[in-house]
Formats: sequence, C-alpha cells, structure tokens
Amino acid sequence: MLPRVAVLMGGTSQEREISIKSGKAVAKALRSIGYPVIEVVLNYEDLRELEGLEFDVAFVALHGGFGEDGRLAALLEKRGIPYTGSGAEAGRLAMDKVAAKRIFDAFGIPTPPYLVMNDSLTASDMDWFVRSELGGYPVVVKPSNGGSSIGVEVVDTRSGLADAVSSALRFSSRVLVEKFIKGRELTCAILENRPLPLIEMRVARLFFDYRAKYRDPATQYIVNPDIEPRLYRLCQEAALCAHIAVGARDFSRVDLILSGRRPYILEVNTIPGLTARSLLPKAAAAVGYKFPSLCKRMVDLALRRAKWNSQTA
Repeated sequence: MLPRVAVLMGGTSQEREISIKSGKAVAKALRSIGYPVIEVVLNYEDLRELEGLEFDVAFVALHGGFGEDGRLAALLEKRGIPYTGSGAEAGRLAMDKVAAKRIFDAFGIPTPPYLVMNDSLTASDMDWFVRSELGGYPVVVKPSNGGSSIGVEVVDTRSGLADAVSSALRFSSRVLVEKFIKGRELTCAILENRPLPLIEMRVARLFFDYRAKYRDPATQYIVNPDIEPRLYRLCQEAALCAHIAVGARDFSRVDLILSGRRPYILEVNTIPGLTARSLLPKAAAAVGYKFPSLCKRMVDLALRRAKWNSQTA
C-alpha cells in the first residue's frame, strides 16, 4: 500500500500564492500515480491544520518564510513527522542570504562581493560604502530573507540605492547589497547530491526578477545551454559545493551567474518551485524524470531517511 502524503502549502509569507500552485501541482502528480493525498493549506505557523489528520509523510511545498527558513522543518521534527527536503538548519542558512554568503566565503565558493545594510545608515553612508567597498554602481539590493525575487532591485544611483534599501527593509531587518555581475543567468538543480543539467534564463528585462519569473511571456528557459564543456562542469561543481556547504539534502536549486569564465553563486533554494513548469522539474525531465516520478522520488527519500533514523535511534 502506498504511503499517505500530506502536501503542505500556503503559509504566511509573500510567496503564499506561488506555494499553493506548487502544492496543488505536487498533489495532482502524486494522485496520478496512485498516492492517497491530503492537501493542507497552512494559514498559521503552529501546524494546527494537521490536528486529526492521518498521514505517513509530509510533502513540504511552502516557499519563503516559515516554510523554507527551517521553522516548519523544526516543528515537523519535533512531532516526529517525516518530511521532504532539507532539515531545519540548512533551511535557516539558505534562506538567510547574509548567512549563506558567509558560508560561501568560508568554503571558498565564488559569490559576488556584498555589503549588509540596515535602517541605521543614511543615504550618504550607503553611497559611500558602495563606492568604497564595491567599486561603485550598479548593485543588486535584496531583502536578507525571502525568495521569488520579491523586493529585489538593481540600482545605479545614490537615490535609487536609498529607495531600494528602504523598500527591501519592509521584508527583512537586514538588506544584502551585492555588486551587480553581468553575465549569463543560470540555475542548477541538485538531486541526491548530483547536479542536473543547467538551465539558462534569457530575459527581456535587466535581470531575472519577479516579473520575468512569473509574468513575462518573453522569458526563455534553455535546458542544456551552449556552454563550453569545461565551464559547464565548473558551474555544476560550484552549485553542488553551495548545496553541500549550507547542508541541503535530497534536492535544491542553485542560482548562479556565469561571467566570462567564472561562475558566481547567488543563492541556494531548498524548496524551489514545484510545478511541472518550474526549473527543477524541467532539469529533472531532461534526465528522464517525469514530474510524478520526481515527486515520488522526493517522498521515497523522506521515508527512507525516517526509516534509517528510527533504526539508528
């Protein structure tokens, strides 16, 4: 008999609607191959929605805060519920862009130069730091916690920097300011510690922002882009190193920029988009995984880990 799967989606973050799309796609995929599925839309952060439900494993399809920052994983672990994806500490590190950058630096993983800013700085302070520490504009401004490129802006002026930092502070108490690296925007999905084929995002906009991801029909996704084999492998190796460095497990998606002959790691997504059109499923399809089979594999990995933990406890 197949295990009963509770697909957790929704949540309280800015990415709630995207999460629901992922969750419903996963539920549909698992049902198509015979799994009994319960769809659970979370509206609170205490798992009250799970009370009274009977299931064997939780499939986590929550993006953004609570779902992806380790707090949900910690609650599931406390309740002894097997769940898909990375553990609590890996989720915390990957979701906190500042912590992740420090991990990349510690492991010697190339990543764009950056600064951390907060609301204590004046516009003059911000401008001075960018010019003295990053060599000037343009820069990328990001909330330290968040995903789906929400709150991310590229700016090239002092006034633009101050406005972008102020906007990003609505989403987190610290703001990451990165040197803008011009190059090819790539992503590399990791499945069971193996890098999948690269995907290049070709956008009509300045960079792969929220609109390019979810609304712009001109955005193109090129699976297995034309990159010199040695550089291709170098990008995959850098992505795998980033995945391992933050402690991710089972699967992730690593975003990077290839500038000249050097890859720069941007971030690790421990719960990437999980619709059939999302990037991790696209990469998995390129090596023979249909979307239902990919979802099944994620469930299998969670249950295998739970069995191993129970035997070694």
